[in-house]
Amino acid sequence: MNQYEQDANIFKALSDPNRLMIIEMLQSGDKCACKILEELNIVQSTLSHHMKILCESGLVESTKMGKWMHYSLSKQAFKTAITRLTEIEEKIV
Repeated sequence: MNQYEQDANIFKALSDPNRLMIIEMLQSGDKCACKILEELNIVQSTLSHHMKILCESGLVESTKMGKWMHYSLSKQAFKTAITRLTEIEEKIV
């Protein structure tokens, strides 16, 4: 995957209100999918769709514990996104 595709995946993941809410929930630490479902009041298939996009972007990491997935934020992926935006901002004339 080239840099443009990687950037597009990250910014696509950040372009949805539900995914932004999920990111906000994960700021306090890892969460079980069941807790995210309760807090967002969405169905499991919708959560799976959002988590797939977040995980593919690298912003969120997943671990299976028992029958549930647990999700956490990737600090490095957010640093990469910030670096990319900073590079763009610095080149604006």
